[in-house]
Amino acid sequence: MVDGIPSFFVYGEPEQPLEPGFFHVETVMARRGLHHGQVKAHKHDQLAQVTYWLRGRGSYFIEDKVLDFSAPAVSFVPSGIVHGFSVEPRESDAIVISIADGLMLSVRAQTALAIDVPVMIAGVSGDSQWQRLSQLMDIIADEYATAAFGTQSMMASLASAILTQIARLASFAPSPSQSPDMMLAMQLRRMIDAHFRENWTVGRYTDALGSTPHLLAKATGAAFGMQVKELINERRLLEAKRLLLFTIRPLEDIAYEIGFRDAAYFSRFFRLRTGVAPSDWRQLKLGQTASSP
Repeated sequence: MVDGIPSFFVYGEPEQPLEPGFFHVETVMARRGLHHGQVKAHKHDQLAQVTYWLRGRGSYFIEDKVLDFSAPAVSFVPSGIVHGFSVEPRESDAIVISIADGLMLSVRAQTALAIDVPVMIAGVSGDSQWQRLSQLMDIIADEYATAAFGTQSMMASLASAILTQIARLASFAPSPSQSPDMMLAMQLRRMIDAHFRENWTVGRYTDALGSTPHLLAKATGAAFGMQVKELINERRLLEAKRLLLFTIRPLEDIAYEIGFRDAAYFSRFFRLRTGVAPSDWRQLKLGQTASSP
């Protein structure tokens, strides 16, 4: 929790480590017993979320911007963004898609939406473009509930299509602006994505952004609840998990890929943050995948 704003896994559940391919779909009112239609300011430090209001009305806020809406309405919230809503629980409901940051890295290349920027827009019932979004949301909810063969690949493709459809809808409506701290933190995260393999120092990121150590530390603390060095290490750890889980590359190659020149040092880095060696983590996760239905 930073500045009194709680950070959740999915709403009402404490944060927990997420695997790179984590995906979750449910309705807002599935958790009605927790929030009764009044969700206070919160954020998700490891998840992006799409919320599609299929019925009802209310107010939705992202950071300091508020949207009073009648369904249909949709929002996209990247990880680290403060948001919440107030609706009539007996009349309103929405489908919520939660996507781990690790999976968003793959989705980014397949969608037209800028996934570092929040979006919230309301539409007109019966509009063909909103009907298309509604159909895609119904398909992804059904796919998630069915969990058939190939669901993981299907979900990523559907998420990309949904985000692109949101981009189309957003092209006709303004999206909320961001605070200077949030804009700087998002710029840093994009820069880390591009350069974490090159072992850039914190000072080099600071200079490249035209900022100061104090301002950058303040921005990352407010947006992500961690300092710049921690953010860089979290990105390296995420990439290591993706490569361990989705490739058969040896540890030496993975260490080199994420900026380490020493596989032994990479193993110590990984064990310090997960509690297990990378080879053991890989075997454990692959075993869980093989045993799942």
